[in-house]
Amino acid sequence: MQDHKNGANSSMQAHVEEIWQQTCGTWDNVNESTVQDFLSQCDEKNIDSQFAMSWVEQNKENIPDWQSVSRVSLDWMNQHTSTGSPLMD
Repeated sequence: MQDHKNGANSSMQAHVEEIWQQTCGTWDNVNESTVQDFLSQCDEKNIDSQFAMSWVEQNKENIPDWQSVSRVSLDWMNQHTSTGSPLMD
């Protein structure tokens, strides 16, 4: 029996990873500007920004300036979504 929710999430994650490749390319390229481009592209494709950022956060040890990227992404979500809330560890 297939879990449709997991299937949808894996499809959404594939879209998130594709957008990531287009906007950031590599983890080393992530900065305040590229993460905003990434979130904007996700938003345009109706991908939940919290879902997208939870995927990014799983790789935060690979992001050179995670603290700044995290702060900017939270600010972006608060400005662009009605449910902006802190990401949980």
